[in-house]
Amino acid sequence: MKIGFFTDSFRPYTSGVVRSIETFTKELTELGHSVYIFAPQYKGVKKEQGVFRYVSVPSPTNKGFSLAIPISVNARSLIKKLGLDIIHVHSPFLMGRLGAKLALLENIPLIYTYHTLYDKYLHYIPFAPDLSGKLIQRLTAHFCNRCDLVVVPTKVVGEIIRYNGVNASIRDIPTGINLEGYETGNNCWLRDTYNIPPDQQILLFVGRIGQEKNLIFLMESFLEILQVEPLLKMVLVGGGPFEQELKQAIKSLGLTKSVIFTGTLNREEVINCYLGADLFVFASTTETQGLVLGEAKAAGLPVVAVNAYGTSEMVTNNQSGFLTDLNKKEFAQQVLTLLEDKELYLRMSSQAKKEANLISSRSCALELVRAYQDVISLKRQDVAGY
Repeated sequence: MKIGFFTDSFRPYTSGVVRSIETFTKELTELGHSVYIFAPQYKGVKKEQGVFRYVSVPSPTNKGFSLAIPISVNARSLIKKLGLDIIHVHSPFLMGRLGAKLALLENIPLIYTYHTLYDKYLHYIPFAPDLSGKLIQRLTAHFCNRCDLVVVPTKVVGEIIRYNGVNASIRDIPTGINLEGYETGNNCWLRDTYNIPPDQQILLFVGRIGQEKNLIFLMESFLEILQVEPLLKMVLVGGGPFEQELKQAIKSLGLTKSVIFTGTLNREEVINCYLGADLFVFASTTETQGLVLGEAKAAGLPVVAVNAYGTSEMVTNNQSGFLTDLNKKEFAQQVLTLLEDKELYLRMSSQAKKEANLISSRSCALELVRAYQDVISLKRQDVAGY
């Protein structure tokens, strides 16, 4: 098949959406399919085969993010030349709307992956700062209903959007975990690189340093944990627009010496961080999936996370980790329980690996291919008048 991905988020920007696109592109290509990506242009980015960039402007509300101007007189002719079988959009906004328009004009099946609960991210939408959460829900539901299929990363997201008015077909297909590199990674790299002594256990967070990740709550919970286990380090892997505010909060809490910011790392280094840490901690209440939770589990890291949305399906409570209420003392206590009970820790570590293997990137890509084939078949039946 020939597949067109239309996205408002793509490298060099880093996010769960970008990682999802890269993961599926790799697997689909290895399965023999052709993937073409339509994305924003970034200054200094060299031309890549199969990637078509659109003139963009910097986002005023999201540092490092560019907003594509989805206008091209050649777009329709390019789509015809490529002979796309599927148009798969990853946003209901700029590039997503371009993809939807081209799909309609060329009668190509349209699929949309609902990566983001946009009503939880209004502070990042520069062209709609005054929109209410309810209006965003209606707008995204309307977009979904234009599609032949809506893919959701977890069942709970499918239930939410159905409640919000989506009547299109919905299929839950998570972004799979790329398991390559975990067996050969270096579990000493994290301690060696950041001079963390062997007697200090490491709590790890990987993700975008954004307001929506609830990192102030995580730091306040960490302060509670340190009252009992003062020889702990918190390592934060990633970068983002909330970094300076977070550093100031950490300073105010007196945690500066206990928290390490690594900034953005490459994939090999991130895997080394997972392998070198003792526990993965996650406080976001807005995730549709939380890909980093699966990655942490692939390294055998038990997880302590706030019980919300997609996170609730990525962590099996009391088996691969603990899911807590949005309560600092409860969160802190569950971290301490895992760090102090070695038998429980080892049991959860083993279960975490088993769960990660169930959603490998190859198995999820195969499920996506089946979804494509089903949609194409239904489209052909509609055209034939059956």
